[in-house]
Amino acid sequence: MERKIVYFEDKKAENTDVTFELVQERLNTLGIKKLVLASTTGSTAKKAMDFFKDEGVKLIVVPHQFDFHREINPFPLELVKTLRYSGHEVHFGTMLFHTDNLYESDVPTLMANLLRCFCQGVKVCFEIVLMATDAGLLKNGEKVIAVGGTGRGSDTALVMQAASSRNPRNLRVNEIICKPLNPLDLDGSGERVVRK
Repeated sequence: MERKIVYFEDKKAENTDVTFELVQERLNTLGIKKLVLASTTGSTAKKAMDFFKDEGVKLIVVPHQFDFHREINPFPLELVKTLRYSGHEVHFGTMLFHTDNLYESDVPTLMANLLRCFCQGVKVCFEIVLMATDAGLLKNGEKVIAVGGTGRGSDTALVMQAASSRNPRNLRVNEIICKPLNPLDLDGSGERVVRK
């Protein structure tokens, strides 16, 4: 089997549009009907809702959990209503790889750093699929496309089989659709490895 993978050489806003076009192509090829999408401020979710409106795809949008960095969540509550009214889901769950010494363990940080070796978006895709499955929005083993990114917008898309955080070893990446070419931006423009 051969499939196309796109590698983004630069971090730019247009990567979101290209990512969505590639995802649309793969949704049609594979007949997948659920798209799990990370969106911090709502701009990526809004763009996805407009882009995929005629595709018959259910969006599962996963913003940051409440009290992640700020007292007020940057994802607009009005957009939550709009998405849900349009038949999509929005889930504000616990971000599994952002726990400070959970149960006296550094394992979540270790897992996050290992996934960042592929790129920040791969870490995000793993996290949001686990979160959506924990919330009952996906079934274990269900095939979905997950979309995440580095900083603002989307630059990573994976075809995955869902699993819950109770059984993370059952999570599968079936295909890489796109990702940044240089996974760790060590020259200081944003992406980083978390250090203790």
